[in-house]
Amino acid sequence: MSISERYRETIGDVRGFLDILKGQGATEDSVELRQVVKAVENLAELEELVGEIPRIRLESQLTPVLLKAHGDLDRARLLLEEKGEEDLAARAWGLEQKLYRLLNDL
Repeated sequence: MSISERYRETIGDVRGFLDILKGQGATEDSVELRQVVKAVENLAELEELVGEIPRIRLESQLTPVLLKAHGDLDRARLLLEEKGEEDLAARAWGLEQKLYRLLNDL
């Protein structure tokens, strides 16, 4: 699977996690939900363009976006752990690991 395909798959996974949070009653003013929304927004900036970025420039263009989204998910995970939402925190951790693996492969 190419970097572009993995990037798009990761965005879908983070959006799915956002839907799960909303489905479990997270409100718009919950900090963890806002953090995940930020992660989705950051990743979505390059969703359409990722396939058009030349391979040589992928690292320089994707790394800041992936790091920012990783940080947002990490903050959401910590907040979920504080609330005792271990299952949701584990999902956030899984997404963080997926972003980290993508970063390593760049």
